[in-house]
Amino acid sequence: MAPVLVGLEGLLAGERIPVLDTRVTFGRNAGNTVVISSLSVSRFHAEIVFDQDTGYVLRDLGSSNGTLVNGEEVESRLLQPGDGITIGDQEFRFEVADAMQTLMALNLPRAVTHPEENDGSVLRVTVVGGGPVGLSMALLLEHFLGSMVQVTVYEGRWRKQGRTVVWKSQDEGNVRRQQVVTVQSRQYLAWPEEVQARLFVPEHYTEMWPSGPDSVGDHHPRNMRIAYIEDRLLELANEKRDRIRLIPARFDPAEQQEALATQHVLAICDGGRSRTRDHFAARFGKADESIYSLDGFHLRDVVLGLRVKSGLSDPMAVLLTVAQNRFLLNSLRGEGFLNMRLTDTELTEVIGIDPVRRVFEECIASRPCLMNRDEHGDFQCSTHGTLFLPALVKGSALWKRVHEGLRLFAVEDGDLSAVTSFRLDMVQRPRFSAELLPPTTNSPGTYGFLLGDAANSIHFWPGRGLNSGLASAVSLARSLNSAWNGRPFRDADFLRHEAAMSMLQYRHKSRAWKAMVTTDDQGVTWAIKDIIDHGIDGITEEPDREADTTTLFERMSAIRDRLAPRLPGMPDDEAILERLQTLESKTLRMLVLSGAWDTLTMGGEEVDIDIFYGQDSSAAAAAVEALEPVTQQ
Repeated sequence: MAPVLVGLEGLLAGERIPVLDTRVTFGRNAGNTVVISSLSVSRFHAEIVFDQDTGYVLRDLGSSNGTLVNGEEVESRLLQPGDGITIGDQEFRFEVADAMQTLMALNLPRAVTHPEENDGSVLRVTVVGGGPVGLSMALLLEHFLGSMVQVTVYEGRWRKQGRTVVWKSQDEGNVRRQQVVTVQSRQYLAWPEEVQARLFVPEHYTEMWPSGPDSVGDHHPRNMRIAYIEDRLLELANEKRDRIRLIPARFDPAEQQEALATQHVLAICDGGRSRTRDHFAARFGKADESIYSLDGFHLRDVVLGLRVKSGLSDPMAVLLTVAQNRFLLNSLRGEGFLNMRLTDTELTEVIGIDPVRRVFEECIASRPCLMNRDEHGDFQCSTHGTLFLPALVKGSALWKRVHEGLRLFAVEDGDLSAVTSFRLDMVQRPRFSAELLPPTTNSPGTYGFLLGDAANSIHFWPGRGLNSGLASAVSLARSLNSAWNGRPFRDADFLRHEAAMSMLQYRHKSRAWKAMVTTDDQGVTWAIKDIIDHGIDGITEEPDREADTTTLFERMSAIRDRLAPRLPGMPDDEAILERLQTLESKTLRMLVLSGAWDTLTMGGEEVDIDIFYGQDSSAAAAAVEALEPVTQQ
């Protein structure tokens, strides 16, 4: 039996507040469990404490106006079901609810359980970050709530062009992300029909990867460029100016404090290095690095991103990628980024040089920057004017190993057009939603939410970062759609969203951790980058080319047999051996030691956020059926 406080009079009238903790405090101060923004209430007014022997006891905390139970002023009183509690001008009734009734109420949309509460008030939402997650959030809310929502999206990489907002160009300091991402069908089917129709033009996506546990029906994962997704989503948002306001400027939480107080929701979608999240860090709690540490040190990977055009078929590219942990090719019809996992030694070579001042710069390793190939064949950063040093130095060990990856994926030297880098690490976040500003007589109360990489920045090697971000936007949009009734939000309105976010964090980061480490036959856990380093510099004897070729061939054959039913066109034995014969002996040894993707551990059950949203789930299924002509190419 779970006790609840039912608001009878005052600002919290109509609210049902579960008394789930051993101590619940009341007062005007924002640090209280139940904040009552009234001058008749003291900063720390009263508390309910659970006593194992007696029950729930209400205590006055020396308040100015006292605390009443059934009209009688008390200092301490054991509460009974039905007792009336008065704190200032706020009145509650103490009730004991059936636990099953409480769970059932949480699992139904508020629009179903309280249809009369929806008075047509407009939900005001600020979205920080105009990437795929932020724009998806805005478009989903507009789709769900129509005229009942007003969304404002801030993005510093935009500029005005007439009446519309567009992405800044490279000349304006914005390097567009041309990386190819794999969007799972569980995520893209949650987009509104008009979004899918705008995105899924046949020449702008491929179904390169086989379907798996995260696929819905016969819908395959789809490879698309991030920049293309951003362009189409921004295009759609521009067409909805009456409900989505696009601000081409960076959001500054300190400067926007007054405006923020007028908003019901702040959705923080501005990436893994979110300044907005850092501003409100105390509200969301301290992130834990230890769970993703090895021998007491927070584990980080650095990946060199090589923009290439490969001559291999998609099935061969998938097979080569899954068979080792040194290189990963994610492409759209062969064009994309070949990602190279670096050792700590190789990382020291990832620097640029200023050809004028003749000084070294770490722009590519620290910011990062995109270095495009210029007319001289050099890789130059247009922002800082630096050149990629390893490509300039004859005999550079790193540049030789770059070419190992090019040969593996049949990339001609002239088809390497740019170089960048990515720093990858993960932390465990304690929570993803928080009350940033309590409701007052003049403001609605503002809840903040971490979405996308601001919530769960994930190592991209197993390819779930964007999918996790899209799922987080879908979950929050559904929660807001169900909970909005024109009144201030409560923590209880977002129990399902918080649970969905925790599941996404657990599932995707546990998968990503397996992309950073491996365990040897003795049960010792190693960073994969250190295994690669050992294969490069730690073995003195000459590699046994025949043995390494046999090992890698057998590994690829087993992977091929497992994927063939889900990905037609897999290469035969002759094609695999022919590809391996193009590699040097040291390359073969390093690929063998790096190990294959741990697909058995990474695979398995996926996070289905529909389970948290009751009737929303059947609606989503119906939407999938209705979209068959649009999504099945």
